[in-house]
Amino acid sequence: MSGNVSLYNESKATGGGSAILPTPAIGGVGLIDDYAKMMTMPFKAEGDTIYLVAAEEWATPDPHRSHIGKSLWLAEIHGRDEGRAPPVDLTLEKNAGETIRELIEAGLVNAVHDLSDGGLAVALAEMAMAGGFGADVAANPDYTAAQWWFGEDQGRYVITVPDPEAFNAQMAKGTRDEDMARVGFRRIGTVGGDSLLGVPVADLRAAHQSFFKEWMES
Repeated sequence: MSGNVSLYNESKATGGGSAILPTPAIGGVGLIDDYAKMMTMPFKAEGDTIYLVAAEEWATPDPHRSHIGKSLWLAEIHGRDEGRAPPVDLTLEKNAGETIRELIEAGLVNAVHDLSDGGLAVALAEMAMAGGFGADVAANPDYTAAQWWFGEDQGRYVITVPDPEAFNAQMAKGTRDEDMARVGFRRIGTVGGDSLLGVPVADLRAAHQSFFKEWMES
């Protein structure tokens, strides 16, 4: 395990210099009892069903709740650093994580990825690039396109499921903790094809891999 805390890092480069924002970073290590059950993020097979697992209350639109405030989308696409960051509920975070762990233990999922910087669209793109498969994914009419694809609300996961019937049966049973009932799920698409949101996976990979080289050359 390692950690790093950068509280004062400033360059004296020509042009006035620049500072790195304070960035405490913590790394954690865990043990997997059964290596065969280790879960990874790449899409695994054509036809797998894609679900979004999240707190049930997240599935209900709330105009007072932040979705894109302080988001990567707002900063990179619009050059704006504003808004309220998404709220954090540690109980819901724990419950969502426990639900995912139990699904993995039961062998009902074959890919898992958390949603963080960039939101749903970025998580799906990373899964597609890593697995070499595209996906047919639906928007949610209850949200704006920006909120649905790029919102960074907490405690959410994208999973792929080879057997939706078994998955739905497991989710209907609930879990050992009564609070787990606050964790819900939504079917959002199917793995397959060679594109994601109208963009070929090959183009996504090329853009992703070229970033560092172009940044260094500039």
